[in-house]
Amino acid sequence: MPIPPVLPEAVRDRYPRFLAELEALVNIDCGSYTPAGVNRVADAVIGSLEELGARVERIHPADRQDLGDLVIGRIAGDGPRLLLIGHMDTVFEPGTVAQRPFQVDGGLARGPGTSDMKGGLLAGLHALAALHAAGIHPAITFVANPDEEIGSPFSTPHIRELVPKHDAALVLECARANGDIVSARKGIADLAVTFHGRAAHAGVEPEKGRSAILAAARQVSALHELNGRWPSVTLNAGVIDGGTRPNVVAATCRVELDLRAATVAEFDAAEQEVERLLAVPAVDGVRAEVRRLAGHLPMERSPGTARLAELAIRLAGELRFALHDTATGGASDANTTAAVGLPTLDGLGPIGGDDHSASEWLDLESVVARTTLLAALIATAGRAIE
Repeated sequence: MPIPPVLPEAVRDRYPRFLAELEALVNIDCGSYTPAGVNRVADAVIGSLEELGARVERIHPADRQDLGDLVIGRIAGDGPRLLLIGHMDTVFEPGTVAQRPFQVDGGLARGPGTSDMKGGLLAGLHALAALHAAGIHPAITFVANPDEEIGSPFSTPHIRELVPKHDAALVLECARANGDIVSARKGIADLAVTFHGRAAHAGVEPEKGRSAILAAARQVSALHELNGRWPSVTLNAGVIDGGTRPNVVAATCRVELDLRAATVAEFDAAEQEVERLLAVPAVDGVRAEVRRLAGHLPMERSPGTARLAELAIRLAGELRFALHDTATGGASDANTTAAVGLPTLDGLGPIGGDDHSASEWLDLESVVARTTLLAALIATAGRAIE
């Protein structure tokens, strides 16, 4: 079935509203730990979903007052039931919008969260609205979560619960800077390691001390040697904090690790090796306590995901632009759905780049084409998954 000519027209007609809504959302401080801002974004998402006739559920994290609400919108329709996922939080602290609010610079939109992922979140909503305008009514569950940038600790169980009721997942992160969509992602484990030693006076009786900082330094060096042991594994000690004063042997030291791998086998092997290394004291009398803060299993390119990618590439050809799929080192909620066997495709928003930085951008010239592609993929996903 070719793409209905009315569909690109419906997307183009919505572009002015898209741009206005993008400005409004970007100008909201909504870091993961800024629940008031995240909930303002949730208000906007709920309004758009209700316009589409969705039955909306808003879930407050009762045991996490530092997080915003999860939004789940269910839209009745025809064909396979698709799970669309986007997130409402950014990595930026309160006050970022005041420093660098939304602006259009040539053909680029700039500001906190333009690419990651307010542009993609809006693309999903506008793709659905364009489909409805074209008389196409797919069966959709739309998830907007508040905590993706910290590993989705609250929303992941809800997403997993939805998976068995769906035929495929389309994740609305923006396309890579070169335009690629994403068919595979590395898994990630965020690990906190606390070294427990013994304090002592560093000048009078240092021999009584057991330095947690020294143990951490030795272990960080050993842990970094895991880079390259397996082809896809990367490990980074990104945060280290310990001790109290220079004249006190440090009793504690905390290290935060980022461990990633592209396959489940390499991910499991590397994580087991981290645990093995940390079980052996690097300094006599200092023990290491390991705690997982967050994580995602790898998103491997399954046959179902490959068929979705092939369909997206064919549809892009009908829209007269080239498209490729790729693997990336960053994790997203696509890891969650793919890890439990649901065909999943990611990177389906407009083109963007320099995420998590002051230079973040969204290519406005890509908005209509990529939103049309997303709408066409939603309308025809049954080809790939039946």
